Amino acid sequence: MKVREIAQILYAQVYSGEDDLDLEVRSACGADLMSDVMAFVKESVVLLTGLVNPQVVRTADLMDIRAIVFVRGKVPTAEMIELAKSLGIIMLSTKYSMFVACGKLYEAGLRGSGTRTIA
Repeated sequence: MKVREIAQILYAQVYSGEDDLDLEVRSACGADLMSDVMAFVKESVVLLTGLVNPQVVRTADLMDIRAIVFVRGKVPTAEMIELAKSLGIIMLSTKYSMFVACGKLYEAGLRGSGTRTIA
């Protein structure tokens, strides 16, 4: 799924990476604990979080996460936006809660990072 589609599904505001919205992601991770992100995230993932601080951007960069969605209407600071721009990270914000945002992306076909199908 392209980040552009994620932005449309979540009615998200774009704060950085406007020119990179055709980036393809294969899974999603919803977390506020960056230690969980570091433990479970695979490649080509979009991170959904309610945590708004520069550490989120630094963790995303460390884990090669190229797109972040802030939930519950959270807005990144100017410092975070500049950091994301310098690192090539797309930053979005949606008014949806984490639960609803993840559910909408799942419903649209995006699966969780490291998710296994139960038979």
